[in-house]
Amino acid sequence: MASLSKKRLDNVGRALSGACVTLIVLLVATLVFMVAQHGLATFFVDGISPAAFFTGTTWNPHQADASGAPTVGALPMIVGSFSVTLLSTLLALPFALGSAIFVVEISPKFGRTVFQPVVELLVGIPSVVYGLIGLTIVVAWCRGWSNTTGFGIFSGSIVLAVMILPTITSLSIDALTAVPKAYREGAYGVGASRWQTIWHVVLRAAMPSLCTAVVLGMTRAFGEALAVQMVIGNAAQVPDGLFTPASTLTSVLTMGIGNEMMGTVYSDVLWSLALLLLAMSFVFISVIHFIERKGGLNVNGR
Repeated sequence: MASLSKKRLDNVGRALSGACVTLIVLLVATLVFMVAQHGLATFFVDGISPAAFFTGTTWNPHQADASGAPTVGALPMIVGSFSVTLLSTLLALPFALGSAIFVVEISPKFGRTVFQPVVELLVGIPSVVYGLIGLTIVVAWCRGWSNTTGFGIFSGSIVLAVMILPTITSLSIDALTAVPKAYREGAYGVGASRWQTIWHVVLRAAMPSLCTAVVLGMTRAFGEALAVQMVIGNAAQVPDGLFTPASTLTSVLTMGIGNEMMGTVYSDVLWSLALLLLAMSFVFISVIHFIERKGGLNVNGR
């Protein structure tokens, strides 16, 4: 009886686990199908050329061009999204990596008990608060010394850099912690200094995981909407500098999606922007898996 009851519980557990996995797969498939259905309608229903959509520089869906097609060039938002993502990552990475080295290698006791919890508190701050701080401090600061309005790629990148800092820092700390102590002891044993050990041994051993942390930070930055919308200027134009107003895929989506009826051309092109965001998420995830596979091969020595 005991073995029968145990087998029954095992079957119930497998059934519940299978049901949960099936539900998650269905939810993801439904989400992808819904976004793709509406996003592809721009090209297959509304007849807008993909080339005009991805390379056009004018965004005004309510206005037709010379051929009678809506002017829905998404290049300004694509450039804006990639610009703030790359620049914010470049700004955040030195601070995140330095913080991780401090916590793991320099002062583990203080770093673990005080510094790391303080950094992780940044995750809990709502995006609108970052946007308000960026609007009142960062934009005003940029306006004061750049002789511009203060809105633009640079302001958005500073705000995003602060927002992705805890993500990259926490994952970098985990990456450095996972490096075996034997690596450090071996380096000290051959006469390497602390900095030589960190630079030539620890960082190199943790490089795949550090790259994963950077990609996850970029994913976070690429998908941020509200905070960037408040400081970037929301001008649908290809930025000609870091201090000219620009826009991102997410800022255009948040401003327009609630004001258009489903099935209209404007609604469809907004869904196309959402589809592009989803595709970029898949790209980032694929990069992460590629890095993990390469890291596993390096660890095994093959």
